[in-house]
Amino acid sequence: MITLYTFGPAVGLPDLSPFVTKAEMLLKLAGLDYDTNTRGFRKAPKGKLPFIDDDGEVVADSTFIRWHIEKKYGFDFDRGLDSEQRAVAWAFERMFEDHLYWAFLHARWADEENFDRGPSLYFQVLPFPVRRIALRKTRRNVLEQIKGHGMGRHSDAEIVALGTRSLDAAADFLAQKPFMMGAEPTGLDATAFAFLLGALCPVFDTPLRTAAELHGNVKAYVGRMAERYYPEYADIREWVA
Repeated sequence: MITLYTFGPAVGLPDLSPFVTKAEMLLKLAGLDYDTNTRGFRKAPKGKLPFIDDDGEVVADSTFIRWHIEKKYGFDFDRGLDSEQRAVAWAFERMFEDHLYWAFLHARWADEENFDRGPSLYFQVLPFPVRRIALRKTRRNVLEQIKGHGMGRHSDAEIVALGTRSLDAAADFLAQKPFMMGAEPTGLDATAFAFLLGALCPVFDTPLRTAAELHGNVKAYVGRMAERYYPEYADIREWVA
């Protein structure tokens, strides 16, 4: 049995981390049995979630989890795609994970109200004195990481402009296709759904959410994916109605 270590559902999302949702989507797409555990952060091999324990074999990072599934279980997430399409899918994954992610991370961690609505929930399990210290230290570290990446060196308006450009690119590429690469979901959809779902979460008040909501095809896509893979999250379908 595979155990996926997660933060757990919050603010109407299957997980606050899009990378955790991506990993769970990969398991769903591959049709593998798994359970989840929200108590693994302290033993995370790379200090981050997600990671999996597959009958004693521990794999950290959502992309390495994908490669593990492909190698061990012989599942090709990009079956039916030629080499050029696989390259395009990889490029869009990197856009979501290495660019758009940082814009939304800034929106959630730098803005006081968004921070209180979302990231602060990570610390609710800690006793109050420890929680306050850990919250301040972690928030400072995350903001330093955003600056170190480069995204955090821009003004708020510039960050929104960069994030909006990536959202527009995703919407333009999706066009009227059922899934990102065509008629059937591929590995890219695990990533795209996770990040676009987070983008549309109404709990967070950010111009990036407004930018995402302008794309009817993105909202319809998130609704289709949620209905197919997360039917228990009825609120998601209301967000995109």
